[in-house]
Amino acid sequence: MIVGKSVILQRYRSPCGEMMLGAIGDSICLCGWIGRSGYERDLARVTKHFGACVVHGTCPVIDIAAEQLDEYFAGERKVFDLPLVFSGTEFQNMVWNGLLRIPYGVTISYGEEASRLGCPKSVRAVASANGANPIGVIVPCHRVIGADGSLTGYSAGTDIKAFLLRLEGIDLF
Repeated sequence: MIVGKSVILQRYRSPCGEMMLGAIGDSICLCGWIGRSGYERDLARVTKHFGACVVHGTCPVIDIAAEQLDEYFAGERKVFDLPLVFSGTEFQNMVWNGLLRIPYGVTISYGEEASRLGCPKSVRAVASANGANPIGVIVPCHRVIGADGSLTGYSAGTDIKAFLLRLEGIDLF
């Protein structure tokens, strides 16, 4: 764990709203939509977890993340290649690592995600961990949908979830 460092924050303008990228050390720890549900909670959890203060600025890993997000939103990048550091519980970190294995343009249900993680009876806990993911888009919790194909929740809003899935070529209805 990285303790006593600064979380460096930089704004990023995406096609579906202004985001904030965060890094601690040489790793991305935050990617969220400013003003959307969950952003303030995620920032508070990240800073508390690492015992870090917030500094607005930039650093090489944030510059690389912004470049890769530009490529993603332009339809040119399907896989992010960034060092990440998670700020969750052991279970949340396991769930977030599992999300990284869902390919671009593919959706799975929360039940399938729970089964893949070896805990098929923990669908609600898995869904809750997805909702607490502080590294949106890069850790693709938007690729997990309801068993009936519904978008269900997304901390940034189902409108953004729909935008991301359509960007990845998923026909929603």
